[in-house]
Amino acid sequence: MQVWEGIVLAMHQIRSQKLKSFFSLLGVILGVLFLIVVVTVVEGLDRYVREDFTAQIFGVNTVTLQRNPAVQINTSEEEWRAQQRRPRITYEDADVIRARLTVPARIAVESDTGGEGVGDNGRSATGMQISGASPEIFEIRNLEIARGRAFTPQEADMGAPVVVIGSKTAEVIFESMDPLGRSIRIRGFPYRIIGVLEERGSLFGQSLDNLVIAPARSPIQAVTNPHGIVDGVIIQALDPARLREAQQEVEGIMRARRGLRPADANDFSLETADEAISFWDNISRILFIALPGLVAISLVVGGIVIMNIMLVSVMERTREIGVRKAIGARRRDILTQVLIESATLSTVGAIIGVAAGIGAATLIAAVSPLPAAVSVKWVALGVTLGLVVGVISGVYPASQASKLDPVDALRYE
Repeated sequence: MQVWEGIVLAMHQIRSQKLKSFFSLLGVILGVLFLIVVVTVVEGLDRYVREDFTAQIFGVNTVTLQRNPAVQINTSEEEWRAQQRRPRITYEDADVIRARLTVPARIAVESDTGGEGVGDNGRSATGMQISGASPEIFEIRNLEIARGRAFTPQEADMGAPVVVIGSKTAEVIFESMDPLGRSIRIRGFPYRIIGVLEERGSLFGQSLDNLVIAPARSPIQAVTNPHGIVDGVIIQALDPARLREAQQEVEGIMRARRGLRPADANDFSLETADEAISFWDNISRILFIALPGLVAISLVVGGIVIMNIMLVSVMERTREIGVRKAIGARRRDILTQVLIESATLSTVGAIIGVAAGIGAATLIAAVSPLPAAVSVKWVALGVTLGLVVGVISGVYPASQASKLDPVDALRYE
């Protein structure tokens, strides 16, 4: 009964003194709101990077051979210059890997650039991703065909001028018309459209559907890279458990091909998706390390305000406390009641902060490319923090109230 009485008194105080209660809870509300917004966005980004980003950019269970790493942080000018002197990756490299790799795998070459495509109806799409790739790329990147088909290995070997286009490219250039069988010009050269990809959405605000994919050995190679050069070779191990084995084999093949001695560093880059997103691991780790300190500042301020409010409340109810003690209330009864009131006030602030944080995170996800993932554990942590701050903030006021002498309290005006 004492617990319920304390909760009722705290809620009555909030209702009767709305403005004072709001400002007393503002620190807790802001601290919990900040916690929920940051961890929701960071966890959403983490899930986005690990699932969508890696699947769309690298493919699942893949290792990529490139001239230089895809993601570089804090690279010195000397390192950058050394990387620019590295040999380029070639079709021959891919052919040698296909011939020597013992781990069962899909192997594809890929080269990308940007540009414009003009349909045979005169309409154009700008900012397209123009890709020259092997037919295996559709399976490696899990690219589903909505209409038509992908190009065949025979078309890829012959360098046939055919393309598969993204759904946005089809919509922009051909609107409601069926693009299959029509042509699109890229840098003045016509390609026959044989397929349209299923819609994939966007990645960090950039559309994944404004693209064309042509066979790597088709005339598209004049657009993407010098003759015989590719941006990268993608190896997807059919058995996920053998990915590292495939990576080691490819490294050995390339080192032998380039005549590197045991003491020589690699003059090429081999990256798995996990290695490529290691930069994100560092960023998220820093955010989660800094987060408790930032939240603690708001909660400490909120706790001090609640402590002062409870001290004022104890002073205003001095006679009431005196009456309670006079009719038999024990010291621990008064102590418990004040602690319950303080904890209730702070928990209400935490609940408001959680609701506001979820709303803010949802709004951020709706109006920006930042994703949000609301986790029950962080909601529970936010409410728990509010409860803990309330209990800690109420200790001193509760102690002061419990020490009041009944006679002096009854005389208080």
